[in-house]
Amino acid sequence: MPSSSSSPLVTWPSAPLTNSLVQKSLSSLNPQPNIITALTEDLTASPGNLLQWSTYDAIEHDLTHMVPSGSKVLSSSYVIRKALIRKHYLSRCIHNYLVKHSESVLRIAVPKTWDIELSFSDELDEMWSDDLFDLGTELDKDDPSKWWILKPGMADRGMGIRLFHSKDDLAEIFKSFEQDDSDEEDKPEDGRGPDTAVATSQLRHFVIQEYLSKPVLMDPMEVPLDKKPLPQLDDMRGHKFHLRVYCVASGALTVYMYNHILSLFSAVPYSAPTVSADKSTSTYINEGLAAHLTNTSLQTQRGEAGVRLLDELIGCHIVSSTPVVPTVQQERRSRQPRPPRAMGEVMDVEQLRSARPRHSEQASPTAEPNRFTPEDVEDIKSQVADVLAETFKAALDMSVHFQPLPNAFELFGVDFLVTHHTSPTASRKYQVHLLEVNSEPAIELTGPRLTWILEDLFRSIGKVCVAPFFGSAKEQPWEVGHTKEALTKCLEVEVRGAQGW
Repeated sequence: MPSSSSSPLVTWPSAPLTNSLVQKSLSSLNPQPNIITALTEDLTASPGNLLQWSTYDAIEHDLTHMVPSGSKVLSSSYVIRKALIRKHYLSRCIHNYLVKHSESVLRIAVPKTWDIELSFSDELDEMWSDDLFDLGTELDKDDPSKWWILKPGMADRGMGIRLFHSKDDLAEIFKSFEQDDSDEEDKPEDGRGPDTAVATSQLRHFVIQEYLSKPVLMDPMEVPLDKKPLPQLDDMRGHKFHLRVYCVASGALTVYMYNHILSLFSAVPYSAPTVSADKSTSTYINEGLAAHLTNTSLQTQRGEAGVRLLDELIGCHIVSSTPVVPTVQQERRSRQPRPPRAMGEVMDVEQLRSARPRHSEQASPTAEPNRFTPEDVEDIKSQVADVLAETFKAALDMSVHFQPLPNAFELFGVDFLVTHHTSPTASRKYQVHLLEVNSEPAIELTGPRLTWILEDLFRSIGKVCVAPFFGSAKEQPWEVGHTKEALTKCLEVEVRGAQGW
């Protein structure tokens, strides 16, 4: 860690949990630094050993770019990373990367995407013969199983997301956005309407993605948060979920995946989007999204009810797969309650496996594919690591909008959806799909039950990104694919010009 004369700047005015986690991480290092909450003029002129582990807006980015002679400055954010965190930029950089690297896993791991820019709904008419010609061709087929999802390029926390099935649906969506703008005086002071309405400043740039219609579904109540018994097989309801993966980028450039991955479930059971009998405007334009959106920020009233660890799902039924008839022994076991534990207590992976009902030796082998296995989890994590590596490679190719520096690191929250593989095999039944990359992820929505993984994550960031930079810890050999401090190294490249910056 920095020497005793170092001055770590820690300030997260709108994220008290993050502020606490950073301070705990720094307190675990030796020696412990004296934390400050603001930079003085003297410190800016001569920072010495300075760590800026703060929200993006509080960092003095000029110090990151131009370090004064005799000083060392490390910052917790890259200055330029729009290629990752803006949906329309991410779409473009992946498209450009695939033109040159057609064999990349991103070809199957990223939904078919279009990015568009418009300010008024009537601009859409011209796009059907230009930017959206391919999409228009798909929509003209009127395939009832094909749906599409619209996302504002600069919105977050699920704001502005809409499902649509036809050209008319999309036109109605943009008209509704214009109506929201005209009614702005009726909105709350923060500029957002109810549910998933968006502020005017978040409009203009959009991405349209093919809706992934075969999500893996599970019932989160198979991992109850209290002492309730497990639900019976007939009572299980499939909920859609996405994975929140914490990813740490360091220097120029090493990328790590944090191994404790979250599964964030929708509030209501899943039902596939359908077109009304008279094919009128879809109800998914403004409502009916609860089964499809899994963002915890849209479910704050539920607390942590929809949050599980991916490892906790081992042994759960895959409700979206072909139903099986359980054996008598399985039916008895499925009705047995989980061994009692205190509210909020978290088991480790081995405890979870031993506590969960298991198949008997004589159980029908046809039942096994309907359970989520440890092998499934490892395969999903392996896919995620590969996709993260390729995503950062794609961003590096768009160097104008992603510029990693040797004296910076950053935590990202990366979202993935898991679907059934189009050609399942014994070794790979599921496919992960990259949804988006978030800077300054809303970790406070994880909930108190799993705060321990955040403490572990920030402690690992301190050991892996901070301590070696200031010379208080030696960097040990660490190959890509190997795991230390609960971080798996996904990518290690040397960005040209970075060492002499």
